[in-house]
Parts: sequence; C-alpha cells; structure tokens
Amino acid sequence: MNSKKRFIFARRKKTALSRLQRSQQSMNSKKINKILIANRGEIAVRIMRTLKRLHIESVAVFADNDANALHRRMADEAYPLGNGSLKDTYLNIQKIIDAALDSGADAIHPGYGFLSENPDFAEACQQNNLIFIGPDADTMRLMGNKIAARQVAIDNGIPVTFGLTGSFDEIMAQADALPYPVLIKAAAGGGGKGMHIVRQKEALRDELERASREAEKYFGDGTVFVEQYIENPRHIEAQILADHHGNVIHLGERECTIQRRYQKIIEESPSPTLSNEKRQELLGTAVKICRNIGYKNAGTVEFIVDQDQNFYFLEMNTRIQVEHPVTEMRTGIDIVEEQIRIARGKEMGLTQELIPFQGHAIELRIYAEDPENGFLPTPGKVTAYHEPQVRGTRVDSSIDGPCTVSEAYDPMIAKLVCHGKTRQAAIETAQHALKEFILQGLTTNKAYLWEVIKNQDFADNKVDTSFCATHQEELLKALNESRNNININDIAVSFLLYDFCKKRFEHRIENVWEDIGFWRFHSHFTVDVEGQKIPVHITQWEAENGKLNGEALNEVKRVKTENGGQGTPCLMFSAELIAYDGHQLKLMLNGRTEVVYCSVNDEQQTIVNFHGLNFRCHRTDQLNDTLDYSCKEQVNDKSRLVSPMPGKVVKINVKEGDEVAEGTVMIVVEAMKMENNIIATAKAKVKKILVTEGEMVDNKKQLIELS
Repeated sequence: MNSKKRFIFARRKKTALSRLQRSQQSMNSKKINKILIANRGEIAVRIMRTLKRLHIESVAVFADNDANALHRRMADEAYPLGNGSLKDTYLNIQKIIDAALDSGADAIHPGYGFLSENPDFAEACQQNNLIFIGPDADTMRLMGNKIAARQVAIDNGIPVTFGLTGSFDEIMAQADALPYPVLIKAAAGGGGKGMHIVRQKEALRDELERASREAEKYFGDGTVFVEQYIENPRHIEAQILADHHGNVIHLGERECTIQRRYQKIIEESPSPTLSNEKRQELLGTAVKICRNIGYKNAGTVEFIVDQDQNFYFLEMNTRIQVEHPVTEMRTGIDIVEEQIRIARGKEMGLTQELIPFQGHAIELRIYAEDPENGFLPTPGKVTAYHEPQVRGTRVDSSIDGPCTVSEAYDPMIAKLVCHGKTRQAAIETAQHALKEFILQGLTTNKAYLWEVIKNQDFADNKVDTSFCATHQEELLKALNESRNNININDIAVSFLLYDFCKKRFEHRIENVWEDIGFWRFHSHFTVDVEGQKIPVHITQWEAENGKLNGEALNEVKRVKTENGGQGTPCLMFSAELIAYDGHQLKLMLNGRTEVVYCSVNDEQQTIVNFHGLNFRCHRTDQLNDTLDYSCKEQVNDKSRLVSPMPGKVVKINVKEGDEVAEGTVMIVVEAMKMENNIIATAKAKVKKILVTEGEMVDNKKQLIELS
C-alpha cells in the first residue's frame, strides 16, 4: 500500500470515529464550541466577529482564488476547497461536510446564498451529527421554493399575486392568457438572480430560457414560475426569530424598495411607507406564517406593497438576510447570536414587548460595478481601502485592504450601515460616511449611492422598485455635476504632491524638492486628470508676513508672460504638505485643509480621492509604457466586438456568415454571477467568431470580428 492510499485509509478511519463520537455527544447536549462557516466574503467575516465575542472557534473554507481572502485569514482554522466552479467549491456539499468533520466542528452556519437554502445540505449536516444553524430540511423545502411557499400563503388566507408554474411548454401554452407585465422568477432562487420582467408576449420565450438557465447555474434547479408584476411597487420584509419552545417574534420590518437589476442596493428600517396600522398587520401576518408552519431559527417574510398599502406575500427566505445589520442597528440584537442560541435548543430570552426599537437605520450595498455603464460588473484590484470612522456607522466588508475582487462571485464588496434618531439623521450620517469611505482601484457604485440618498424624491419617499431605472438619467447627471464641481486644479496639485512624496518615501529622499527636476526651486509639469491636461508650474517660496516673497512674485510674473502675457488667466495655488503616511495626505491648499487619499493602479495611474470622488491622474511629462492608449479606440471600432468586462462566455447566439441588425444580442458573458448581453453596435455581418462557449475572457478581449 503506497503512502497516498494509507493517508486516505487513515482519514476515513478518523472520520468514522469522529461521527461515532458526535452521535454519543448529541444524545447528551447541544454544546457548540466550534462552527464551520460554509460561505465566504463579508457574511463569513461578520459571523466570525460574533463567534469571537462568544469565544466560539471559527472554521473557514476557501477556494483557491480565495487563498488570501479576509475570511480565510480571520478564521481560527481554514480548509481548502480546491479550484474549479462553484459546484466544485462552495456548492460542494461533501467537501464542506468533510472539512467540518476533519476540523472537529460542532455546527455549520451557512450564511446567505450558496447552500444556505439547500435542504440536501441541511440533511447532510444532520446525518453527520453536525448542527445546522437554520431551519430543518422539510421547512426549507416548503418555504425555500417560491411555488410551494405561495401555496402556504394561500392556505393561510394571505393575499398573493396571480401566478403560473409548470414546464416551459406549459407556460408558453398560456402565453396569451398571462396578465402582462409579468415577472419570471427562479423557483429556488433569491438575490435577484433569474428574475426577468416581460411586458410583451413576444419576449416571453427568450426570457424564460434565460431565467431557467440562470436558475440552474446559481441554484442547481432550473424551475421557474411566472407571476403578475405590480406596477410601482414597494418591497417590504419582516425579520422573524422562532425557537424550539413555541416562541415566535418579529424584529420589525425593512423596506428594500431601492433596487437595480431586481437586486436591493439600499435598505432601511422602519419602513417610511407603512402606517402604524399596516405595519402591525404586515408583521402579524409574517409571525402567523412562521407559527403555522412550525418554523425555527431566523427567517425573513417578504411582501410586495402596492400604492394603496395593500400587501401581497412574495416569498420567504429561510436564512439570514444580506440586510440583517439594518435590524441589528435599530434593535441592538445580534441575530447571528440568536441563531446559535436557537440551534442549541435554548429559548431566545426575548419577548415581543421588550424589543428595543430605536431610531432609524439605513444600509447601502457597495458593489464593484459601473452605474454609468448599465451596472456592469467591474472586478479587479483594490489599490486602497479605508473605512469611515463616523459615529453611528457600521461596515460589514469582505476586504480589509488592497486585494483582488474576483469575477467569479457576487460583486458586493461591503455594506455601510448608518443609524440616526430620525430618517433624515440616518441619511445625513450615510452621506458623511460615504464621503469618508475610500475604495480605489476599480469602479464602484459608491458615488452613485451618494447621489441616490441626496435625491429629493428619495428624501420625500417618492420611490418604488423602478426608482433607479426611472431616475437613471437624473442620477448620472447629478453624479457628473458633482465631479465637475471639484476644482480640477486641486486634484492636479494634490496628485503632484503625492507623486513627490511617494518617490521621496520610496527612495528615502530627505527633501521633496530634490526629486522634482534639475532646478529644484522652479519646475514645470503636465498632469492628465481624467483625460484633461493641466499645466502646472511649481515654485518653492517662503511667505513674508503672509505674502509671497519677491523671488516668488517675479517667478509668477515670468510664468504669466510665457503663457501669453499678463492678461492670460493663471491660477495661483499655495500648497503645503502637513502629513503623509503612504496613502493619505493632509494638505493646506490656499489656506484650506484637505485630506486626500491616493493609490497607484496596475496601469501606473494614480487614483486621487478628493471629497469622496475618485479621479485618475498621471504625468504626461514622463514616458509611461504601461498605459493602454488603445482601449477606447478598440471599443469604438464597430468591426470589433469586445467584452466590456472579464468573465465567461456562456452563450453564442450567432454563427459565421450571419447578418445581424444593430442591437442584436450576439454573445452572453457571465461576470460576478450576472449574465451580460453583448450586442452589435451597428448592422453587420459576422466574419469570424474568436471565442467558444465556456471560455474565460479578459476585459476588452475581442469576441467577434464583423464586416
């Protein structure tokens, strides 16, 4: 027997003993000393924080591309899942069970997404005497499937919208009878995946196929159903806790109406929409559902609310929600701690009357995506990261510094949660915190979120789930105006001081002036700020009674003359460096104190964060071979169809020789769990297809050659 076989034999023997010991232990108590988190990213990190406070050991699992991830580094122990697709890693039940057994874990917390609502996973935990921190498999099957859950609501006398389920052919057979618009959903899904609105019968077939394909990919079940789409709806949900002693309570409601691509980006509690009477009715309905089905652990009952505050059961999420920190900020209750307590078989120790609802909380999800380009995912390298230090805020994040955000997973990077005595106070705190939140190196929706929460319609609660779509032009215009209101000269000067400081720091130069040119007191530079070239002339000077000395004044006059005479506009800036720590600069610009964050990306561009907005800068007086000057031309060349992001080719809709019209969906590229349609930008003929289905492609990789 070789060493490899002996290792496998010994491992299996150890596992068998471990299961026997667990069986004996489970008959005596439900002590939990070690928990494996079957997840990644910010939710794994968030769970670990509670475990550390409770003195419970944490076990992480990680795919190869997460080898340096925060959740792996933060855990007490970590077990590899190898390489490959999600099915080979975070969705591989056997690998995760084996990791739990090998680590000696007592329980598994599934987080959200992945296997969190998979009844087979819950059963596998039970069969291996591992406590599953969530509801039992039967309840999960009942309420985790949207079709079955709708029937539960109907049986309990709770309103639901019109719905239709069945095979692809059965649904298509009733296409004429559907009450358009309709919404297609993945029966086993969540998080906006597999959801598509259809307004005309002609689009039903393609959208059904697409939704089913996404559902199969993300949830392992391609079943979909179609329901009536309520115009101008609001999305409101109730947080439930239920233990094994008959106690069922709610922790209030959350409004999740602000969405893009049917996925929430802003949540708040309490709902600014519901009257007190409707609030109690909705929360009472959620408690009733959970009590009647014998639900145990944390869960969320979701409703669609129309313009008259009539609510309709939507679905139930049999797990912890992404937005649970909103409820925690308002109540002070750690939901993960309560989940563990319930899983151990203990009473909650909470009663409905004693829940301390206080103030208003709002959560903003920060995604690696480009709001100005259809919210396309933007995976890549984070070059600088700094969380805001603002009172009344909390950040749940998947990162803690420079790293790579992979295209293989959901694009959410972090959640910013803010609390205030009133809704307006919470919004103001969020605005302040967003400006202090530094995230550089890739495009995010951070600035877009800032524009949303300062929008007047949002402030007045004149919103519905289509808010982002209907306000997109207005929000993008406001975003551009905010950028244009920043003095570009401030950015250029800040960049140059950072550039000098960085070189001084790297080369241990004592005096910054020694590195700015052959003549240390006067030097010329040209700075490119987002494509705009800014000439800068630097003069070293000392103030005499708060004014420029004679030498400096003469130099300013000389520069004005060289630029076309005394009448030529020439802005003068006094700049003083107060502090520098590698990424952060504290400056005095014309007497104003400014704090600026800077970092350098792979293209050797410096990203300057000024007043919460990022600007790309570089010096054009230096040669830089690493900048890609041809990308824009490639994209604008209508004969070359390129991928707008790194991802995986999942479908090719054309073949060589086909003639296509402008707007034809030619290729579908999947990135960060989203399918993105790549369309023809003009009428053309397919000359050559350069990729295959299943192939991984880089950003701006040419996919098709057109004639």
